[in-house]
Amino acid sequence: MQNYVIIGFLAVVITVGIIYSVKHFKGEGGCCGGGSYKPKPKKLSNVLYKKTFKIEGMHCEHCKNRVEEVVNDIKGVAGKVDLKKGELTVSYAEDVDDEVIIFRIERAGYSVAGYLES
Repeated sequence: MQNYVIIGFLAVVITVGIIYSVKHFKGEGGCCGGGSYKPKPKKLSNVLYKKTFKIEGMHCEHCKNRVEEVVNDIKGVAGKVDLKKGELTVSYAEDVDDEVIIFRIERAGYSVAGYLES
């Protein structure tokens, strides 16, 4: 009897694992699997300058959306991610310390490898 319980339990665990794996590879799961959430694009009325940050740890559309969201929540800046290049371009409408942007990105689980002024 115990063998049937163990076999049944293992069958349920394996089935659930397969279902979530299929969802993941279809892009229906959480990171890194996508999801349907899209952050609102942020438009700035006047852009003073831009910087491009090299971001490590982004793997999917969900990662891209998350990085854009945490940057766009900062007053005076707007961010746009190029996932293929692993880059975040930040447009500045006012002076914001780069450390604020880097802190937000790292707190979201990604790392900044450097940046270039545009």
